[in-house]
Amino acid sequence: MNRLIEIRTYRLKPGTLDAFHAAMHERAVPMLRDKGMDVVTYGKSDHEEATYHLVRAYDSREALEARQAAFYGSSEWRDGPRSALVDCIDTYLNTLLWVSPEAIDSMRALNGTS
Repeated sequence: MNRLIEIRTYRLKPGTLDAFHAAMHERAVPMLRDKGMDVVTYGKSDHEEATYHLVRAYDSREALEARQAAFYGSSEWRDGPRSALVDCIDTYLNTLLWVSPEAIDSMRALNGTS
């Protein structure tokens, strides 16, 4: 069954990449996974120093909307790592694409995030 992936690309404010990565790796990604979101890959982008990516997979658009509404509306997020991340972001862009399970497995393997 094909899955919907969300590719979120962040352009970060100068000098914030290391703090952003630490907050994502240590706090936000574990929270996302605890809430049932499939984090495929995340991390620093290879092509520019001030860019970062987060790729998540969902079974449907409805699943994406429901999981994200629950997560981003939670006090755990708002009172947790939200400000440490949002304060680093200059802009971001979301892209949604339907892909095969094999494509998702390949993204996991090639990008090495756990």
